[in-house]
Amino acid sequence: MRLHFHGACRAVTGSCFLIEAGDQKVLVDCGMVQGSKTERELNYRDFPFSADSIDAMILTHAHIDHSGLVPKLTKHGFTGPVYATAATVDLCSIMLPDSGHIQEMEVQQLNRRNAQRGRKEVEAIYTVDDATASLGQFHAVSYGEWVSITDQVRARYWNAGHLLGSSSVEVEVTDPSATPEITRLLFSGDIGPDYKLLEDEPEAPTEIDHLICETTYGDTDRQEITEDARRKILLAEITAAQHRKGALLIPSFAVERTQELLVDIVALIESGALASCPIFIDSPLATRASAVFAKHASEYKNGDALMRAMNSHYVRFTETTEQSKAISKIGGFHIIISASGMCEAGRIRHHLKDWLWRTDGTILLVGYQANGTLGRVLQDGAHRVRMMGSEIEVKAHISIMDVYSGHADAPELLRWIKQRGTIKGSIFLVHGEEEAFEAMAATLAKAMPNVPVVIPDLDDVFDLADGHALQTKSDTPARLMPEQLGRIDWNNDLSKLVLDLNEAIGNLPDANSRAKMIRRLRRTLEDAS
Repeated sequence: MRLHFHGACRAVTGSCFLIEAGDQKVLVDCGMVQGSKTERELNYRDFPFSADSIDAMILTHAHIDHSGLVPKLTKHGFTGPVYATAATVDLCSIMLPDSGHIQEMEVQQLNRRNAQRGRKEVEAIYTVDDATASLGQFHAVSYGEWVSITDQVRARYWNAGHLLGSSSVEVEVTDPSATPEITRLLFSGDIGPDYKLLEDEPEAPTEIDHLICETTYGDTDRQEITEDARRKILLAEITAAQHRKGALLIPSFAVERTQELLVDIVALIESGALASCPIFIDSPLATRASAVFAKHASEYKNGDALMRAMNSHYVRFTETTEQSKAISKIGGFHIIISASGMCEAGRIRHHLKDWLWRTDGTILLVGYQANGTLGRVLQDGAHRVRMMGSEIEVKAHISIMDVYSGHADAPELLRWIKQRGTIKGSIFLVHGEEEAFEAMAATLAKAMPNVPVVIPDLDDVFDLADGHALQTKSDTPARLMPEQLGRIDWNNDLSKLVLDLNEAIGNLPDANSRAKMIRRLRRTLEDAS
Protein backbone atom coordinates (compact mmCIF):
# COMPACT_ATOMS: atom_id res chain seq x y z
CA MET A 1 0.00 0.00 0.00
CA ARG A 2 1.28 3.44 -0.92
CA LEU A 3 0.30 6.98 -0.08
CA HIS A 4 1.18 9.78 -2.53
CA PHE A 5 1.21 13.47 -1.53
CA HIS A 6 0.25 15.53 -4.58
CA GLY A 7 -0.86 18.76 -2.91
CA ALA A 8 -1.02 20.88 0.26
CA CYS A 9 2.63 20.04 0.92
CA ARG A 10 4.52 22.91 2.60
CA ALA A 11 1.66 25.13 1.39
CA VAL A 12 -1.93 25.76 2.44
CA THR A 13 -3.82 24.89 -0.76
CA GLY A 14 -4.17 22.24 -3.46
CA SER A 15 -5.16 19.32 -1.22
CA CYS A 16 -4.66 16.05 -3.13
CA PHE A 17 -3.61 12.62 -1.85
CA LEU A 18 -3.54 9.30 -3.68
CA ILE A 19 -4.03 5.94 -1.97
CA GLU A 20 -2.61 3.06 -3.99
CA ALA A 21 -3.77 -0.37 -2.84
CA GLY A 22 -2.62 -3.07 -5.24
CA ASP A 23 -4.07 -2.12 -8.61
CA GLN A 24 -6.72 0.15 -7.07
CA LYS A 25 -6.25 3.92 -6.83
CA VAL A 26 -8.36 6.29 -4.72
CA LEU A 27 -7.91 10.08 -4.54
CA VAL A 28 -8.64 12.04 -1.39
CA ASP A 29 -9.45 15.58 -2.56
CA CYS A 30 -8.39 17.22 -5.80
CA GLY A 31 -8.04 20.89 -4.96
CA MET A 32 -6.99 23.99 -6.83
CA VAL A 33 -3.65 25.56 -5.92
CA GLN A 34 -3.56 29.18 -4.76
CA GLY A 35 -0.62 31.31 -3.64
CA SER A 36 2.27 32.53 -5.80
CA LYS A 37 2.18 32.47 -9.61
CA THR A 38 4.69 29.59 -9.58
CA GLU A 39 2.31 27.52 -7.45
CA ARG A 40 -0.83 28.51 -9.37
CA GLU A 41 0.76 27.30 -12.61
CA LEU A 42 0.44 23.76 -11.22
CA ASN A 43 -3.28 24.04 -11.97
CA TYR A 44 -2.48 24.20 -15.69
CA ARG A 45 0.09 21.40 -15.72
CA ASP A 46 -0.62 17.69 -16.16
CA PHE A 47 -1.57 15.69 -13.11
CA PRO A 48 1.30 13.55 -11.75
CA PHE A 49 -0.93 10.51 -12.40
CA SER A 50 -3.24 9.37 -15.18
CA ALA A 51 -6.73 10.69 -14.52
CA ASP A 52 -8.29 7.62 -16.14
CA SER A 53 -6.39 5.33 -13.74
CA ILE A 54 -8.25 6.68 -10.68
CA ASP A 55 -11.03 4.33 -9.53
CA ALA A 56 -12.83 6.67 -7.12
CA MET A 57 -12.47 9.84 -5.13
CA ILE A 58 -13.14 10.82 -1.53
CA LEU A 59 -13.90 14.54 -1.05
CA THR A 60 -13.54 16.09 2.41
CA HIS A 61 -15.43 19.32 1.67
CA ALA A 62 -16.43 21.84 -0.96
CA HIS A 63 -13.81 24.58 -0.61
CA ILE A 64 -12.08 25.12 -3.94
CA ASP A 65 -8.62 24.31 -2.57
CA HIS A 66 -9.99 20.81 -1.91
CA SER A 67 -12.52 20.33 -4.74
CA GLY A 68 -11.51 22.82 -7.43
CA LEU A 69 -9.73 20.46 -9.86
CA VAL A 70 -12.40 17.74 -9.91
CA PRO A 71 -13.74 19.10 -13.25
CA LYS A 72 -10.22 18.99 -14.69
CA LEU A 73 -9.89 15.40 -13.46
CA THR A 74 -13.11 14.47 -15.26
CA LYS A 75 -12.10 16.41 -18.36
CA HIS A 76 -8.91 14.33 -18.55
CA GLY A 77 -10.57 10.93 -18.28
CA PHE A 78 -11.69 10.23 -14.70
CA THR A 79 -15.05 8.41 -14.84
CA GLY A 80 -15.36 7.07 -11.27
CA PRO A 81 -17.58 8.18 -8.40
CA VAL A 82 -16.88 11.15 -6.12
CA TYR A 83 -18.09 10.48 -2.57
CA ALA A 84 -19.02 13.46 -0.38
CA THR A 85 -21.62 14.48 2.20
CA ALA A 86 -24.97 15.66 0.86
CA ALA A 87 -24.23 19.28 1.83
CA THR A 88 -20.85 19.11 0.08
CA VAL A 89 -22.55 17.80 -3.07
CA ASP A 90 -25.03 20.70 -2.94
CA LEU A 91 -22.28 23.29 -2.43
CA CYS A 92 -20.12 21.83 -5.21
CA SER A 93 -23.11 22.04 -7.54
CA ILE A 94 -22.80 25.84 -7.38
CA MET A 95 -19.12 26.31 -6.52
CA LEU A 96 -17.58 24.24 -9.31
CA PRO A 97 -19.58 25.85 -12.18
CA ASP A 98 -18.76 29.23 -10.62
CA SER A 99 -15.08 28.27 -10.63
CA GLY A 100 -15.39 27.23 -14.29
CA HIS A 101 -16.90 30.64 -15.08
CA ILE A 102 -13.96 32.35 -13.35
CA GLN A 103 -11.48 30.24 -15.36
CA GLU A 104 -13.20 31.23 -18.61
CA MET A 105 -13.37 34.94 -17.77
CA GLU A 106 -9.78 35.16 -16.53
CA VAL A 107 -8.43 33.33 -19.59
CA GLN A 108 -10.40 35.64 -21.90
CA GLN A 109 -8.83 38.67 -20.22
CA LEU A 110 -5.37 37.07 -20.27
CA ASN A 111 -5.65 36.15 -23.94
CA ARG A 112 -6.58 39.73 -24.82
CA ARG A 113 -3.39 40.90 -23.10
CA ASN A 114 -1.40 38.08 -24.73
CA ALA A 115 -2.67 39.09 -28.17
CA GLN A 116 -1.59 42.68 -27.54
CA ARG A 117 1.85 41.45 -26.48
CA GLY A 118 2.25 38.94 -29.31
CA ARG A 119 2.09 35.94 -26.96
CA LYS A 120 0.33 32.61 -27.43
CA GLU A 121 -3.22 32.07 -26.23
CA VAL A 122 -3.82 29.81 -23.24
CA GLU A 123 -6.70 27.44 -22.58
CA ALA A 124 -8.91 27.57 -19.49
CA ILE A 125 -8.19 24.89 -16.89
CA TYR A 126 -11.83 23.92 -17.36
CA THR A 127 -15.10 25.52 -18.35
CA VAL A 128 -18.58 25.82 -16.88
CA ASP A 129 -19.64 22.88 -19.06
CA ASP A 130 -16.73 20.77 -17.76
CA ALA A 131 -17.69 21.56 -14.18
CA THR A 132 -21.36 20.78 -14.80
CA ALA A 133 -20.44 17.46 -16.41
CA SER A 134 -18.35 16.43 -13.39
CA LEU A 135 -21.31 16.87 -11.03
CA GLY A 136 -22.91 13.74 -12.46
CA GLN A 137 -20.20 11.68 -10.74
CA PHE A 138 -20.99 12.94 -7.22
CA HIS A 139 -22.59 10.53 -4.72
CA ALA A 140 -23.95 11.74 -1.37
CA VAL A 141 -22.98 9.92 1.84
CA SER A 142 -24.02 10.35 5.47
CA TYR A 143 -21.87 11.05 8.50
CA GLY A 144 -21.01 7.98 10.56
CA GLU A 145 -21.84 5.29 7.98
CA TRP A 146 -19.25 3.09 6.27
CA VAL A 147 -19.19 3.44 2.48
CA SER A 148 -17.52 0.97 0.10
CA ILE A 149 -15.23 3.03 -2.13
CA THR A 150 -13.61 0.07 -3.97
CA ASP A 151 -13.20 -3.65 -3.25
CA GLN A 152 -10.31 -2.90 -0.89
CA VAL A 153 -11.17 0.56 0.41
CA ARG A 154 -14.02 1.78 2.58
CA ALA A 155 -14.55 5.15 4.26
CA ARG A 156 -16.50 6.78 7.07
CA TYR A 157 -17.17 10.53 7.27
CA TRP A 158 -16.99 12.57 10.50
CA ASN A 159 -18.11 16.19 10.99
CA ALA A 160 -14.98 18.37 10.89
CA GLY A 161 -16.75 21.53 12.14
CA HIS A 162 -15.13 23.65 9.41
CA LEU A 163 -17.84 24.27 6.78
CA LEU A 164 -21.30 23.03 5.95
CA GLY A 165 -20.77 19.36 5.05
CA SER A 166 -17.06 19.35 5.90
CA SER A 167 -15.52 16.04 6.96
CA SER A 168 -12.59 14.26 8.42
CA VAL A 169 -12.51 10.93 6.61
CA GLU A 170 -11.57 7.61 8.17
CA VAL A 171 -10.29 5.20 5.51
CA GLU A 172 -9.76 1.45 5.89
CA VAL A 173 -7.63 -0.34 3.31
CA THR A 174 -7.77 -4.15 3.29
CA ASP A 175 -4.94 -6.26 1.89
CA PRO A 176 -5.10 -9.99 2.76
CA SER A 177 -1.42 -10.40 1.88
CA ALA A 178 -0.26 -7.65 4.26
CA THR A 179 0.44 -7.53 7.96
CA PRO A 180 -1.70 -6.14 9.44
CA GLU A 181 -4.44 -7.01 6.99
CA ILE A 182 -6.29 -3.71 7.57
CA THR A 183 -4.62 -0.28 7.61
CA ARG A 184 -6.63 2.61 9.03
CA LEU A 185 -5.94 6.15 7.85
CA LEU A 186 -7.52 9.40 9.00
CA PHE A 187 -7.52 12.42 6.70
CA SER A 188 -8.34 15.42 8.86
CA GLY A 189 -9.57 17.66 6.03
CA ASP A 190 -9.81 21.14 7.54
CA ILE A 191 -10.49 21.12 11.29
CA GLY A 192 -12.78 23.81 12.65
CA PRO A 193 -12.07 25.81 15.82
CA ASP A 194 -13.80 25.22 19.13
CA TYR A 195 -16.00 28.31 18.91
CA LYS A 196 -17.58 28.75 15.49
CA LEU A 197 -20.81 30.63 14.86
CA LEU A 198 -22.53 28.06 12.66
CA GLU A 199 -20.64 24.79 13.22
CA ASP A 200 -20.46 22.21 15.99
CA GLU A 201 -17.11 21.12 17.38
CA PRO A 202 -15.15 18.64 15.22
CA GLU A 203 -15.43 14.88 15.67
CA ALA A 204 -13.25 11.96 14.56
CA PRO A 205 -12.48 8.31 15.42
CA THR A 206 -9.82 6.88 17.73
CA GLU A 207 -7.19 4.15 17.35
CA ILE A 208 -5.84 4.80 13.85
CA ASP A 209 -2.63 3.76 12.12
CA HIS A 210 -1.69 6.95 10.27
CA LEU A 211 -2.99 10.52 10.54
CA ILE A 212 -2.79 13.02 7.68
CA CYS A 213 -3.42 16.31 9.48
CA GLU A 214 -3.82 19.93 8.44
CA THR A 215 -1.73 22.54 10.25
CA THR A 216 -2.76 25.88 8.78
CA TYR A 217 -2.45 27.60 12.16
CA GLY A 218 0.09 25.21 13.67
CA ASP A 219 2.15 28.15 14.96
CA THR A 220 -0.75 30.25 16.30
CA ASP A 221 -2.38 30.39 19.71
CA ARG A 222 -5.50 32.53 19.48
CA GLN A 223 -7.31 33.83 22.49
CA GLU A 224 -10.58 32.06 23.19
CA ILE A 225 -13.31 34.42 22.11
CA THR A 226 -17.01 34.53 22.90
CA GLU A 227 -19.75 35.62 20.53
CA ASP A 228 -20.08 38.96 22.36
CA ALA A 229 -16.33 39.57 22.25
CA ARG A 230 -16.19 38.76 18.54
CA ARG A 231 -19.01 41.17 17.76
CA LYS A 232 -17.38 43.86 19.91
CA ILE A 233 -14.18 43.59 17.82
CA LEU A 234 -16.18 43.70 14.58
CA LEU A 235 -18.17 46.71 15.83
CA ALA A 236 -14.94 48.62 16.54
CA GLU A 237 -13.65 47.94 13.01
CA ILE A 238 -16.91 48.98 11.34
CA THR A 239 -17.24 52.10 13.49
CA ALA A 240 -13.70 53.19 12.59
CA ALA A 241 -14.50 52.66 8.90
CA GLN A 242 -17.69 54.71 9.29
CA HIS A 243 -15.64 57.64 10.60
CA ARG A 244 -13.54 57.54 7.43
CA LYS A 245 -16.83 57.92 5.50
CA GLY A 246 -15.86 55.70 2.53
CA ALA A 247 -16.55 52.07 1.73
CA LEU A 248 -15.59 49.18 3.98
CA LEU A 249 -14.38 46.32 1.75
CA ILE A 250 -14.29 42.85 3.25
CA PRO A 251 -12.62 40.25 0.99
CA SER A 252 -14.29 37.04 2.05
CA PHE A 253 -14.81 33.46 1.00
CA ALA A 254 -18.28 33.38 -0.54
CA VAL A 255 -19.44 30.27 1.28
CA GLU A 256 -19.92 30.41 5.06
CA ARG A 257 -17.40 33.15 5.97
CA THR A 258 -19.63 35.70 4.21
CA GLN A 259 -22.69 34.31 5.96
CA GLU A 260 -21.01 34.41 9.39
CA LEU A 261 -20.11 38.06 8.89
CA LEU A 262 -23.64 38.79 7.74
CA VAL A 263 -25.17 37.28 10.89
CA ASP A 264 -22.96 39.39 13.15
CA ILE A 265 -23.35 42.68 11.23
CA VAL A 266 -27.14 42.37 11.11
CA ALA A 267 -27.21 41.45 14.81
CA LEU A 268 -25.20 44.59 15.63
CA ILE A 269 -27.63 46.75 13.63
CA GLU A 270 -30.70 45.13 15.16
CA SER A 271 -29.30 45.61 18.67
CA GLY A 272 -28.77 49.34 18.03
CA ALA A 273 -25.00 49.09 18.58
CA LEU A 274 -24.36 49.88 14.91
CA ALA A 275 -26.13 52.48 12.81
CA SER A 276 -27.95 50.99 9.84
CA CYS A 277 -26.04 51.05 6.57
CA PRO A 278 -26.22 49.37 3.16
CA ILE A 279 -24.55 45.92 3.09
CA PHE A 280 -23.74 44.60 -0.37
CA ILE A 281 -22.98 40.92 -0.89
CA ASP A 282 -21.28 41.31 -4.27
CA SER A 283 -20.76 37.69 -5.16
CA PRO A 284 -22.95 35.65 -7.49
CA LEU A 285 -21.70 32.54 -5.72
CA ALA A 286 -22.75 33.82 -2.31
CA THR A 287 -26.14 34.70 -3.75
CA ARG A 288 -26.63 31.21 -5.18
CA ALA A 289 -25.33 29.67 -1.97
CA SER A 290 -28.26 31.19 -0.10
CA ALA A 291 -30.56 28.45 -1.40
CA VAL A 292 -28.12 25.78 -0.18
CA PHE A 293 -27.89 27.39 3.26
CA ALA A 294 -31.68 27.61 3.45
CA LYS A 295 -31.97 23.92 2.53
CA HIS A 296 -29.53 22.92 5.28
CA ALA A 297 -30.44 25.58 7.88
CA SER A 298 -31.55 22.92 10.37
CA GLU A 299 -28.01 21.47 10.34
CA TYR A 300 -26.52 24.74 11.59
CA LYS A 301 -26.01 25.66 15.22
CA ASN A 302 -27.57 29.11 14.59
CA GLY A 303 -29.64 28.38 11.51
CA ASP A 304 -32.47 30.71 12.52
CA ALA A 305 -30.08 33.66 12.92
CA LEU A 306 -28.55 32.86 9.55
CA MET A 307 -31.91 32.88 7.77
CA ARG A 308 -32.92 36.13 9.48
CA ALA A 309 -29.66 37.82 8.40
CA MET A 310 -29.89 36.63 4.80
CA ASN A 311 -33.44 37.97 4.57
CA SER A 312 -32.67 41.30 6.27
CA HIS A 313 -33.74 44.44 4.42
CA TYR A 314 -30.30 45.94 5.16
CA VAL A 315 -28.69 43.34 2.88
CA ARG A 316 -28.55 43.57 -0.90
CA PHE A 317 -27.32 40.67 -3.00
CA THR A 318 -25.89 41.64 -6.39
CA GLU A 319 -25.99 39.09 -9.17
CA THR A 320 -25.20 40.83 -12.47
CA THR A 321 -22.06 42.66 -13.58
CA GLU A 322 -24.13 45.82 -14.04
CA GLN A 323 -25.36 45.64 -10.43
CA SER A 324 -21.77 45.18 -9.25
CA LYS A 325 -20.53 48.18 -11.22
CA ALA A 326 -23.37 50.31 -9.88
CA ILE A 327 -22.01 49.94 -6.34
CA SER A 328 -19.05 52.16 -7.28
CA LYS A 329 -21.46 55.08 -7.80
CA ILE A 330 -22.76 54.97 -4.23
CA GLY A 331 -21.61 57.74 -1.91
CA GLY A 332 -21.20 57.68 1.84
CA PHE A 333 -20.41 54.76 4.10
CA HIS A 334 -21.38 51.28 2.94
CA ILE A 335 -20.11 47.74 3.39
CA ILE A 336 -19.09 45.50 0.48
CA ILE A 337 -18.44 41.80 1.15
CA SER A 338 -17.02 40.15 -1.94
CA ALA A 339 -14.91 37.18 -3.03
CA SER A 340 -12.24 36.04 -3.21
CA GLY A 341 -11.00 35.95 0.36
CA MET A 342 -7.31 36.22 -0.65
CA CYS A 343 -8.01 38.98 -3.24
CA GLU A 344 -6.75 36.77 -6.06
CA ALA A 345 -9.85 36.67 -8.27
CA GLY A 346 -13.47 37.74 -8.49
CA ARG A 347 -15.22 41.06 -8.02
CA ILE A 348 -13.26 42.11 -4.93
CA ARG A 349 -10.35 43.07 -7.20
CA HIS A 350 -12.47 45.66 -9.00
CA HIS A 351 -13.58 47.15 -5.68
CA LEU A 352 -9.98 47.19 -4.44
CA LYS A 353 -8.95 49.03 -7.61
CA ASP A 354 -11.64 51.64 -6.81
CA TRP A 355 -10.74 52.10 -3.14
CA LEU A 356 -7.13 51.17 -2.37
CA TRP A 357 -5.85 54.61 -3.41
CA ARG A 358 -8.41 56.53 -1.33
CA THR A 359 -7.77 57.64 2.25
CA ASP A 360 -11.47 57.29 3.14
CA GLY A 361 -11.52 53.58 2.21
CA THR A 362 -11.06 50.63 4.57
CA ILE A 363 -10.06 47.06 3.71
CA LEU A 364 -10.76 44.51 6.44
CA LEU A 365 -8.99 41.15 6.04
CA VAL A 366 -10.86 38.43 7.93
CA GLY A 367 -9.27 35.22 6.65
CA TYR A 368 -5.97 33.46 6.04
CA GLN A 369 -3.84 35.12 3.36
CA ALA A 370 -1.46 32.68 1.69
CA ASN A 371 2.06 33.75 0.79
CA GLY A 372 2.23 35.25 -2.69
CA THR A 373 -1.40 36.43 -2.80
CA LEU A 374 -2.48 40.05 -3.07
CA GLY A 375 -4.20 39.70 0.30
CA ARG A 376 -0.88 38.71 1.92
CA VAL A 377 0.90 41.61 0.20
CA LEU A 378 -1.65 44.04 1.67
CA GLN A 379 -1.50 42.32 5.05
CA ASP A 380 2.28 42.71 5.10
CA GLY A 381 1.94 46.50 4.67
CA ALA A 382 2.70 47.19 1.01
CA HIS A 383 2.56 50.88 0.08
CA ARG A 384 2.05 50.17 -3.63
CA VAL A 385 0.64 47.19 -5.49
CA ARG A 386 0.26 46.10 -9.08
CA MET A 387 -3.09 44.59 -10.02
CA MET A 388 -5.16 44.25 -13.18
CA GLY A 389 -2.46 46.01 -15.21
CA SER A 390 -2.35 49.06 -12.94
CA GLU A 391 0.02 50.42 -10.33
CA ILE A 392 -1.91 51.57 -7.27
CA GLU A 393 -0.70 53.46 -4.21
CA VAL A 394 -2.21 52.03 -1.03
CA LYS A 395 -3.76 54.88 0.95
CA ALA A 396 -6.78 53.03 2.31
CA HIS A 397 -6.65 51.76 5.88
CA ILE A 398 -5.78 48.04 5.98
CA SER A 399 -7.06 46.19 9.02
CA ILE A 400 -6.74 42.53 10.04
CA MET A 401 -9.20 40.61 12.19
CA ASP A 402 -8.58 36.91 12.82
CA VAL A 403 -11.70 35.98 14.79
CA TYR A 404 -13.65 34.31 11.97
CA SER A 405 -11.12 31.65 11.07
CA GLY A 406 -12.53 28.31 10.00
CA HIS A 407 -9.38 26.53 11.18
CA ALA A 408 -8.35 25.29 14.61
CA ASP A 409 -5.32 27.00 16.14
CA ALA A 410 -2.28 25.13 17.50
CA PRO A 411 -3.67 24.22 20.97
CA GLU A 412 -6.99 23.12 19.43
CA LEU A 413 -5.18 21.00 16.82
CA LEU A 414 -3.02 19.37 19.48
CA ARG A 415 -6.06 18.59 21.61
CA TRP A 416 -7.89 17.13 18.59
CA ILE A 417 -4.88 14.96 17.70
CA LYS A 418 -4.47 13.68 21.28
CA GLN A 419 -8.18 12.82 21.39
CA ARG A 420 -7.51 10.29 18.62
CA GLY A 421 -5.86 8.08 21.22
CA THR A 422 -3.04 5.77 20.18
CA ILE A 423 -1.63 6.48 16.73
CA LYS A 424 0.24 3.33 15.77
CA GLY A 425 2.08 4.70 12.76
CA SER A 426 2.96 8.26 11.73
CA ILE A 427 1.47 11.74 11.68
CA PHE A 428 1.85 13.51 8.33
CA LEU A 429 1.58 17.30 8.51
CA VAL A 430 0.02 18.97 5.47
CA HIS A 431 -1.89 22.12 4.53
CA GLY A 432 0.37 24.73 6.13
CA GLU A 433 3.37 26.98 5.58
CA GLU A 434 6.89 26.37 6.88
CA GLU A 435 6.55 28.16 10.22
CA ALA A 436 3.31 26.31 10.99
CA PHE A 437 4.77 22.91 10.12
CA GLU A 438 7.90 23.38 12.18
CA ALA A 439 6.01 24.69 15.20
CA MET A 440 3.46 21.88 15.15
CA ALA A 441 6.16 19.24 14.61
CA ALA A 442 8.03 20.56 17.67
CA THR A 443 4.81 20.59 19.72
CA LEU A 444 3.98 17.00 18.78
CA ALA A 445 7.54 15.84 19.50
CA LYS A 446 7.06 16.97 23.10
CA ALA A 447 3.45 15.87 23.52
CA MET A 448 3.65 12.53 21.65
CA PRO A 449 7.37 11.59 21.55
CA ASN A 450 6.75 8.01 20.41
CA VAL A 451 4.85 8.97 17.23
CA PRO A 452 6.96 9.83 14.16
CA VAL A 453 6.05 13.18 12.58
CA VAL A 454 6.57 13.52 8.83
CA ILE A 455 6.46 16.72 6.74
CA PRO A 456 6.13 15.46 3.16
CA ASP A 457 7.34 17.38 0.14
CA LEU A 458 5.23 17.73 -3.00
CA ASP A 459 4.83 14.38 -4.84
CA ASP A 460 6.52 12.35 -2.08
CA VAL A 461 5.47 8.68 -1.85
CA PHE A 462 5.38 6.47 1.26
CA ASP A 463 5.00 2.70 1.63
CA LEU A 464 2.67 1.96 4.54
CA ALA A 465 3.54 -1.50 5.84
CA ASP A 466 3.77 -3.14 9.27
CA GLY A 467 2.54 0.06 10.90
CA HIS A 468 5.44 2.07 9.48
CA ALA A 469 5.70 4.79 6.83
CA LEU A 470 8.78 4.42 4.65
CA GLN A 471 9.53 6.97 1.96
CA THR A 472 10.05 5.37 -1.43
CA LYS A 473 11.14 6.58 -4.84
CA SER A 474 8.41 8.21 -6.90
CA ASP A 475 7.76 7.19 -10.50
CA THR A 476 7.64 10.88 -11.48
CA PRO A 477 9.90 13.80 -10.49
CA ALA A 478 8.61 16.41 -8.06
CA ARG A 479 6.83 19.20 -9.91
CA LEU A 480 8.15 21.89 -7.54
CA MET A 481 10.93 21.95 -4.97
CA PRO A 482 10.17 22.65 -1.28
CA GLU A 483 11.71 26.13 -1.53
CA GLN A 484 9.18 27.02 -4.26
CA LEU A 485 6.15 26.29 -2.06
CA GLY A 486 4.38 28.53 0.42
CA ARG A 487 6.63 31.48 -0.37
CA ILE A 488 6.69 34.57 -2.54
CA ASP A 489 8.20 33.88 -5.97
CA TRP A 490 9.96 35.69 -8.82
CA ASN A 491 6.68 37.21 -9.98
CA ASN A 492 6.09 38.79 -6.56
CA ASP A 493 9.68 40.03 -6.57
CA LEU A 494 9.30 41.41 -10.11
CA SER A 495 6.12 43.30 -9.20
CA LYS A 496 7.84 44.85 -6.19
CA LEU A 497 10.93 45.70 -8.26
CA VAL A 498 8.81 47.50 -10.89
CA LEU A 499 7.02 49.43 -8.16
CA ASP A 500 10.29 50.37 -6.45
CA LEU A 501 11.89 51.42 -9.75
CA ASN A 502 8.96 53.65 -10.69
CA GLU A 503 9.01 55.24 -7.25
CA ALA A 504 12.79 55.73 -7.21
CA ILE A 505 12.90 57.25 -10.70
CA GLY A 506 9.91 59.46 -9.95
CA ASN A 507 11.62 60.79 -6.81
CA LEU A 508 14.73 61.96 -8.71
CA PRO A 509 14.95 65.78 -8.91
CA ASP A 510 14.95 66.32 -12.69
CA ALA A 511 14.69 64.74 -16.15
CA ASN A 512 18.47 64.53 -16.52
CA SER A 513 18.82 62.48 -13.33
CA ARG A 514 16.04 60.16 -14.44
CA ALA A 515 17.63 59.65 -17.87
CA LYS A 516 20.97 58.85 -16.23
CA MET A 517 19.35 56.28 -13.92
CA ILE A 518 17.55 54.62 -16.84
CA ARG A 519 20.81 54.40 -18.84
CA ARG A 520 22.53 52.71 -15.87
CA LEU A 521 19.69 50.21 -15.57
CA ARG A 522 19.81 49.50 -19.29
CA ARG A 523 23.56 48.84 -19.16
CA THR A 524 23.00 46.43 -16.28
CA LEU A 525 20.39 44.55 -18.33
CA GLU A 526 22.68 44.42 -21.36
CA ASP A 527 25.57 43.09 -19.24
CA ALA A 528 23.29 40.41 -17.75
CA SER A 529 22.19 39.23 -21.21
